[in-house]
Amino acid sequence: MRGKIKILFVYPYLSSFIKTDLEILQRHFDVIPHQWTRTRDIKNILRVIRYILRTDLSFIWFAGGHATRVVFLSKLFRKKSIVVVGGYEVAKVPEINYGLMLNPKSARRVKYVLENADLVLTVDESLKKDAINNARVNGENILTVPTGYDYEKFRPAGGKENLVISVSVGDTWTRVQLKGLDTFVKSAEFLSDVRFLVIGIQGGALKKLQDITSPNVEFLGPLSQDELIPYYQRAKVYCQLSMREGLPNALCEAMLCECVPVGTRYCGIPTAIGDTGFYVPYGDPKATAEAIKKALKSDKGKEARKRIKRMFPLDKREKNLVQIIDKLVK
Repeated sequence: MRGKIKILFVYPYLSSFIKTDLEILQRHFDVIPHQWTRTRDIKNILRVIRYILRTDLSFIWFAGGHATRVVFLSKLFRKKSIVVVGGYEVAKVPEINYGLMLNPKSARRVKYVLENADLVLTVDESLKKDAINNARVNGENILTVPTGYDYEKFRPAGGKENLVISVSVGDTWTRVQLKGLDTFVKSAEFLSDVRFLVIGIQGGALKKLQDITSPNVEFLGPLSQDELIPYYQRAKVYCQLSMREGLPNALCEAMLCECVPVGTRYCGIPTAIGDTGFYVPYGDPKATAEAIKKALKSDKGKEARKRIKRMFPLDKREKNLVQIIDKLVK
């Protein structure tokens, strides 16, 4: 452990990819994890101040309001800060009312973070471009460092079924539209002999999806990463039909399990898929069904696994993060 470097790790919730970064940093540095909560805000800030005084660097997931405060306090006490952009913060999609850049107040906060953090990390080059164009920053402190994936954990097992899946956690119709899940379930109407499975949507969004769904579509609620793996291993095709993504985690995990990918050409989706899958226009159920039909007959699953294993291994992100932090602090 590099005992001389102490890190405050700030996060709003502990998703699988945030937990992976936390575990990476804990292997190499002395880390204080802190979940930012909206309750008792003054006590929360006082606690963060104490942590910042004890550490050399703040590592913050997402560039929202919590990052504004942590970056400000880090500068005040002359400590370094790194912020990881998830995508929503720099997005501006008025068609579905998506992104912090749509609101002038939240846009100013994000702009402050992007301009005042010592380093800003994006998981795909498209998010760096969004930050520069939508927040109007120069981007000199923004680096693209893709997320990494454990190809030993995500691996094929057994035979594939005539099963097509798409995964996204959420409970709003905006989320459904963003991820193209309405297109996904509508495409099932053209392939009545194929099983479709949506994993993660719940609440009112689920009810609305079920109202437009054909009988060959099934639904499951949110699953843990470990619970998802058997579905990736059984499915022949994985669909990422989004109108916006960073580097999609579920897509990359499914590809490691030799799912043939079908996706749009938005943002980080083609970064993941490359030439190992099939592309469709956003919001076109018929074209999506045709692509799924081709994917079910193809043998591109092995190519898909090789691509993610080669381009986005977990140890590559680990090496990059450690080098970046060492250089910034020392």
